[in-house]
Order: sequence, then structure tokens, then C-alpha cells
Amino acid sequence: MTRQLIKYVLKSDAIDQTTTISGWIRTRRDSKGGFSFLEINDGSCLNNIQVIANNTLDNYEDGVKKLHPGASVTVTGQLVKSAGGKQSVEIIADTVEICGFCEPSDYPLQKSRVSLEKLRQVAHLRPRTNAIGAVMRVRNALAFATHKFFQEQDFLYVNTPIITANDCEGAGEMFQVTTLPVGKTDEKQLDYAKDFFAKQTSLTVSGQLEGEAYACALSNIYTFGPTFRAENSNTSRHLAEFWMIEPEIAFADINTISDVAESYVKYIFKYVLDHCPDEVELFNKFIDTSLLEKLTNVVDNDFIRITYTEAIDILLKTKKKFEFEVSWGCDLQSEHERYLAEEHFNAPVILSDYPKSIKAFYMRANEDGKTVAAIDVLFPGVGEMIGGAQREERFDVLKERMEESGLDPEAYWWYLDLRRFGTVPHGGFGLGFERAVQFCTGMTNIRDVIPFPRSVKHCEF
Repeated sequence: MTRQLIKYVLKSDAIDQTTTISGWIRTRRDSKGGFSFLEINDGSCLNNIQVIANNTLDNYEDGVKKLHPGASVTVTGQLVKSAGGKQSVEIIADTVEICGFCEPSDYPLQKSRVSLEKLRQVAHLRPRTNAIGAVMRVRNALAFATHKFFQEQDFLYVNTPIITANDCEGAGEMFQVTTLPVGKTDEKQLDYAKDFFAKQTSLTVSGQLEGEAYACALSNIYTFGPTFRAENSNTSRHLAEFWMIEPEIAFADINTISDVAESYVKYIFKYVLDHCPDEVELFNKFIDTSLLEKLTNVVDNDFIRITYTEAIDILLKTKKKFEFEVSWGCDLQSEHERYLAEEHFNAPVILSDYPKSIKAFYMRANEDGKTVAAIDVLFPGVGEMIGGAQREERFDVLKERMEESGLDPEAYWWYLDLRRFGTVPHGGFGLGFERAVQFCTGMTNIRDVIPFPRSVKHCEF
């Protein structure tokens, strides 16, 4: 018989029928009555299924009674109504096939709770825990909902390069890709003409520039892939490898971009509420008791929309003391963003019209000459989750901004071509996927919402 996922068996009404499940032992309890209770989980849902293994099984003494947490089994038996109150159904085993034993003295995941910090040291085993398993199911739901939203809105999914010769952000925090003997030669003496790509290349920090090329031909596109940043920030909010969703919309202004960003976030959060209720309940109970309220608040209410200048006024007038001083023209720090979203508004906030001096070269200059048509979307508990902008579609203005930013326009010749040949108003945004997972789970450390975190001085597994 083909094995069934436990999440379906637990909801099944096929009572007294033969059922086969496979999974890993969570607990084993032996009864004086001559049988054992096995709690088994296969990762398909939060709940375990209980299996009753009688001592009449051929391998009861030398098999079943040697099962410990972490061991794997395939069980075939009769699905019956449970006599206990913790589950509606259970399985009376006809056979228990042991796929792999697990030595209890060596196994890091014992019955007692293991801290999230400790689990990062065994990232290859931590998905077997309730917490990380639930995080990954929420992550999966958010990824599926992302594709579902954009496909329903007639956006085209485009795969942009992971290796690039362009620095989208202009910050220089990029991982170099080379076949040259970097460790044996002074970097200044490297001859990139002899490199694999015959030029200096890096891992991408964003697929935005390439995404624009396709938006300027196909109208609405989105990318969803890994990005990399060599930022020396060993904090709970930063990763060196992370995933980004980056839609680009042709014939759009900053208001349209803000509307899409708000609609998208509401859609994917509602999808999690509808499809991961057990996981949300777990996080709401053990991680963040206000999580359900926060998610519901995002889905049910309009986002607050104010300008950067209005935000600075609010921050200057508050009596709260900040570590970093606030003034017009400053780059808002996490503490400023979280104050606005958590304390002042207690809601997601879309900030717009930032000073051009602190934003990237590709953002459209406003008529005041001081600001650009940029947005950041701030969330309680996370801070900035989305950054976006209307792109500068005017050739001369864009070229001038490149030169002001210390970039060589020749290196971006193809990007400038988009402004030379049929330019249109367009723009988009980038959502840090891990920060969305953080918000939906209440996890405070971003390293707990990605399968294998890469950060400063950490690249295990």
C-alpha cells in the first residue's frame, strides 16, 4: 500500500481500513499491558499520529522496544477511532518496519526543549523540531502564495542572473566571483582580462536591473531568487545569502507601486492565516503572543502612508530617546523605523519621497530636486521589509545620477539603452523574503527562518 501523509490520515474518516504511514519517532511509551505507544511525525503537519504496537509483533522485543526519538519507521495497520482525548484517530499496527535506528545518547534532539541558538549548531537536524518544521511550512506557504498572487495578476516570472558585472546598490558589498588565484596575488595586480568572464564579476545583490529590461518589454514581471551581500553585520536581522521577491511594473508611478506592494503583502499573509492555522497558533502561544493580532491587523487594515519628511517630524517631536540622532537627510535606523511602525502607528507604514542623497542612483528624482520617488514599507517587530521606487526613466537625469554616485555609465550601457529606446515610467520593489517569514512566525532571529543560514563567519552545512 502507498504510504499516506500524516496530515491527511489525521483528518481521514476511513475508519477500520488499512493505512500505511512513514515518519520519525517523537516518543515511545511502553505499557505494562504488553504494548507500546509510538508518536510519529512525518513533517507534513504539526501534529503526530499515535501508533499502538502490540507485543505480538515479530520484531517487538528486538525492534519496537529499541526505538528512540529520531528513529525512522514505516507502519501499516488499522486506522481506528482513538480512545484518548488528544487525537481523533490512531493506528493499530500490523507491521512496524524499522528503517533506521537512532542512538539516544548521541542524538542532539532529546525530549526536553532545545534552544533556538543551540538548534543553529545542528541545522541539519533542526527541521525535525516542532518550531523549525512549522517555520518551514509557513515559508513554503508564503512562497506558494507569492507565485499565486503574481500569476493571478498576470505578472511573468523571470529568472535573473546570480552572477553579475553590475553593482545594483552601488555599495560595493558584493562577493567576488573569480577563477584567478586571489589568495596568492595582490588584488590590485589581478588581470581580470584573464578571468573566466574576462571582467570583474560578483554574486548579485538584486535582480532588479535585469528585471527592468524585461518589464520594459513584457509590462509586468517578477523575480524570486537568492541574493548575496557581503555586509559585515553580525546581527539578528542580517544574512549574507537571502531571498528576494522583486516585481517590476511598466507604465507605473510610485502610487501604483505602493498599491501593488500593499496588496501583495496582505494576500500572502492572509494565505498563511488560512492555510497554516496550527503553525500560527503554535507561534502565537510560544514565540509571540501578539502574532495572530499582528497578522490580522495587516490583512484587515489599510497601510499608513506618509512622506519621509512627515516621519522625521514625528521622530523629532517624540519624547522617546534614540541611540542615533534624527535629522532631515539621515538614513533611518531600525530603531526609528520600528518606533514608527510599532509605537506611533501600530501598523505597517509606507514611507515615501526620501532624500536622494541616501538612495540609489536609479530612483526617479522628484521635482523638488531634493527627494526621489522611493518607498520603504515598515512593519512592527521587523522594521523595513520592502524597499521600492519609481525608476528614473529620463536618460540624461539617470546618467547624471550615475556620475554623481561614482559609477561609470559605460559599465551600464545596456541599462541606459532602456532609456534610449522607448523609455516608459516604470518601477517596482523588493521584499526580503526572510523578513516576511519572520513577521509571520514571530521569530526574532532571521537565522531561524532560512534552512541553512549564511552570515559573517558562519557557513556550515
